[in-house]
Amino acid sequence: MKALKTPLFPLILALLTITVLSCKSKKLAQKPVPVENEQTYAPKPQPAPAPAPAPKETPPPPAPKPNYNFSNIQFEFNSAVLKTASYQSLDQAAAEMKKDKTVKFILNGNASAEGTPEHNMELSIERANSVKLYLVNSGINGDNLTVKGLGETNPIADNTTEEGRVQNRRVEIKVNQ
Repeated sequence: MKALKTPLFPLILALLTITVLSCKSKKLAQKPVPVENEQTYAPKPQPAPAPAPAPKETPPPPAPKPNYNFSNIQFEFNSAVLKTASYQSLDQAAAEMKKDKTVKFILNGNASAEGTPEHNMELSIERANSVKLYLVNSGINGDNLTVKGLGETNPIADNTTEEGRVQNRRVEIKVNQ
């Protein structure tokens, strides 16, 4: 404790502080070492490039015509739930529909001849609405899609066989003319 009270101690402390600070400033303020044998060359001026000839104005190629030949969307027995196998066909249909947003379409829902005609009519409308919902969610304007239920009145195959009934459980996408 006596060392703290002596006037010599603050003087020693001040000298140490100055010494440490001066060492740090010397390290930070060192001059960069020159690099030997380094030559600098001024870049030669490059001649200005000759102006490119103006490109000929060619009209853009015409947009590809939409292909409205859609495959039928199939459904399981007594169901309006889309099969996962139908997603690819519906995505392709949506892509083609987006090419011309003014064209209107009819979604014809169909059913096989199993069940009552009234039930088949309701089921065909539900199937067409399932397709419409998918297309609207894909970015198609719902005002361009008309839903129509045909029930069992428009078969494309024989309803007496299971293979025929499977083909009749469908939604057809047609251009509204």
